[in-house]
This record gives sequence, structure tokens and C-alpha cells, in this order.
Amino acid sequence: MRTAEEKKEGKIRIPSGCAIAAVISKEGKRMSGQIVTDAMRPMHDRSNGLGGGFAGYGIYPEYKELYAFHMFFDDRASRKDCEAFLKERFEMAGSERIPTRKMPAITDEPVIWRYFLAPLHSLVASLQIDEREFVARTVMQINAELKGAFCFSSGKNMGTFKAVGFPEDVGAFYQLEQYEGYAWTAHGRYPTNTPGWWGGAHPFALLDYSVVHNGEISSYDANRRCMEMYGYRCTLKTDTEVITYILDYLLRVQGLTLEEAAHVIAAPFWSTIENKKDPSEKDQLHYLRAMFPSLLVTGPFSIVLGFEGGLMALNDRLKLRSMVVGEKDDKVYIASEEVAIRVMEPAVERIWAPAGGEPVIVQVQGGKI
Repeated sequence: MRTAEEKKEGKIRIPSGCAIAAVISKEGKRMSGQIVTDAMRPMHDRSNGLGGGFAGYGIYPEYKELYAFHMFFDDRASRKDCEAFLKERFEMAGSERIPTRKMPAITDEPVIWRYFLAPLHSLVASLQIDEREFVARTVMQINAELKGAFCFSSGKNMGTFKAVGFPEDVGAFYQLEQYEGYAWTAHGRYPTNTPGWWGGAHPFALLDYSVVHNGEISSYDANRRCMEMYGYRCTLKTDTEVITYILDYLLRVQGLTLEEAAHVIAAPFWSTIENKKDPSEKDQLHYLRAMFPSLLVTGPFSIVLGFEGGLMALNDRLKLRSMVVGEKDDKVYIASEEVAIRVMEPAVERIWAPAGGEPVIVQVQGGKI
């Protein structure tokens, strides 16, 4: 017999809904995906079953030099069309259905496939672009132009796994206990003004960058128009997608540091900048605000960016969404709620809440994996 409180589940709007969690080993030790799946269970009520997902880093060591494309297809025909497209651009070292287990809680799944790819060097050279730009353009073209095909992960030695469902069910669906990675991120979705569908679940990824986000982007139109000027195409019907493209543009294309990128998307107020006592810091913050005004992300948010060899956690400058960080030995834990961290590490030694607009950056010792 369900209690009165249990009967309310799914009928109450939670304004601060959506849950995020992450863990990283600074020594590069690999952990089962079960750890972050379990972390999402106590935050169940922050989601409503319309999206859950995970990103794992270091999960494909046998293919670590290849780009791992994770794909959704509407049907077999769209898969065949996409494969023909890929074979014109890449050497295909592997192709298989992503293993899943049947679950009553996960329904209407598309065809879910993965490919391990190496760009054709002659084609990349003829276009006079680098390999990563070639892959990014390919992902944009697939998602915008190939009917019934969506590329939702495209990095090396990493992958995202997402679906319509509660995150703990999504983790079980993809059998994440079978994967091991040195870093994991997770998301439970509570969409407010965008549709709940498989491609719209978090994380959003491009190359090795992945983003999970709790909040809402009121600057989405300005951010999207700016990104479209640089060749990015927002096709996944969710505002968070544009954060991933902004970070890819700032970090990969413009070559900014993680701290500089954080000070673009969560820029300090002009009054805060003017009060800085260090002239060089003041000049830098002035430059970033003036150079990238359309990439300031406004509205409440807490995000975790995953990238090769690290994680970055960031709140909006007013800290309108919750986020806490914990540490124990070589592990760093990030979550919307402390309870999720204590599930991952009951003996966590230090827990704190980062200030608004101040990034928490954790990198594997020695750099890239």
C-alpha cells in the first residue's frame, strides 16, 4: 500500500529539480560505473523519469586512440545510411550494438549502436583542418542532416549513455557495472520547458567534452545564435546542448584555460571586476567579458564538465542551484546533494559548497590518460 507521500510522486513540480553527480580518481584508478549509478538513487525525486544519463572516461582502453561514436537510430534503414556516410570519412575498426538489458522501466528504445573510428587522413588533409575539427563537423552534419540518426557521444576512450527514464534505471539498462573508468558523471532530468526524449537526456557531449546541468538557461537564444555563427548546430531540443558547444569553442577552438572559460560563461558582475585589487586579474576579466559577451550563460545552473583527464564543476555566479564537493584519499566527489556523496564514500573526509562562479577543477595526476 503506497503512502500519501508516495502517491504524490511525479505530481509535484520541483523548481530546483534535476540531479547531478560525479566522481574522479586523481591517480587515474578505474572504478565501476555502479558507483555513480548508486549515487543517483537517493536523489530520485529530483527527476521525473523523462531523462537519465552517464558519461564514463577511460572506459575503452583497448580502443583509446579511436573515436567512439555512440548512436541512436530510428530504424535499421537509418543505421545503414549512417554507416555508409561514416565509411566515406573514417576507417571503421569496430561496430556493434551497445549492450543493454531489458527493463520494464525503459521503453521505446531506439536502435543503439557504437562505432570505433579513425578519420581518413587524406580527407582531413584535403579539408585543411585538424582531426578534432573534422570529427566535430561530422557530428554536426549527422545530427542536422541524416534522418533518424543522432550521434550523442564522439570522444576517445570515453562514452555517454542516456535514455528516457530515471537515472538508476538507465544505469542498469546500459549495464554500467560492466564498465570501468577513472571518472564518471551522472544526471537525472526534470525537464520544465523542453521535451523529454532520448537525445535530449544529459549528458550532452562533443568530442571528449560532456556536460550535465541542473538549471535553466535564460540566455539560450543569444548563446545559440552566437554558436551557430561558428558552425555549431543545435538540434537536440534542449538548452543544455549549447553549453557543451560553448565550452568546446572556448577550450578547443579559442584555446582558453578552464578557469578562463569558467569566467566567460559565469562571468563576474562588472562591479565585482572593478573592485578587484590585482590589476592583471582585473584586465583579464575585463577582456573576457568584452571579448565573449554572447557566451555569458544567464539563469540558474550547476554543471559538471567532463573532459579527457579531468572534471570541472561550476555554479552560476549567484549560486541559484545546489552543488557540493567532497574528498577522500585520491577521489573527488561532486553532487547536487551531500547524501549522494555519502553513498559513493560513507567516510568522506571533507565536504564543502563551492562559491558561485568559482570553478572546481580536478585533473588526473600526470595529465591525460
